Amino acid sequence: GLDYVNYLMPGIFGQTVVFGATATAIGLAEDLGGGIIERFRSLPMVRMSVLAGRTGADLVRNTGVVIVMFVVGIAVGFRPYSVGGVIAGALIVLAFAFSLSWVMALVGLKVANAEAAQAVAFPLMFPLTFASSAFVPVNTMPGWLQAFAAHQPVTVVVNASRGLMLGPEAAAKLEQFGTFTTSTGSYVLQSIGWIVLILAVFVPLSVRQFNRT
Repeated sequence: GLDYVNYLMPGIFGQTVVFGATATAIGLAEDLGGGIIERFRSLPMVRMSVLAGRTGADLVRNTGVVIVMFVVGIAVGFRPYSVGGVIAGALIVLAFAFSLSWVMALVGLKVANAEAAQAVAFPLMFPLTFASSAFVPVNTMPGWLQAFAAHQPVTVVVNASRGLMLGPEAAAKLEQFGTFTTSTGSYVLQSIGWIVLILAVFVPLSVRQFNRT
């Protein structure tokens, strides 16, 4: 009762920003190796502004990528419910991307170089993406995997975005067939909770690591 392209596109948006977050780790590792961070430290500026600038720039880049993916999605048959739903769904995805950038900032500051950053970042992101509802419903996965997949942040964010973008009728169908285990509103609240939690943990950790590096 739901076209797969409509199911898939919110998952593609989620996958795109999850893997896009690794650019923060790689970029910071390159900046450290190239001595750019040391130059910034010699300037009369708030140290956190370096990290905020990096994560903010990556948020702008992710926004551009999501817009491009949305246009491609429309071209291949993606049909969202409303403009408001698309904007709300995209904001959830981008806020999640921003929080992940801070996770990757910590990775980039802890490793020795860009190659090491990439080697650490991608194994962290692969399980979160592929053991999620991005591509297939969680209730079609092996039983032992479902408990993790249903509650991890990528599934929650993708389902929130999916419910907002596809509208209440599609969300009701997803609930009816067990693809959604709760309402769109609940997924949105859970997404906000995950985003706030990730920022609350990783912003201070990243700033502290930056000051030590």
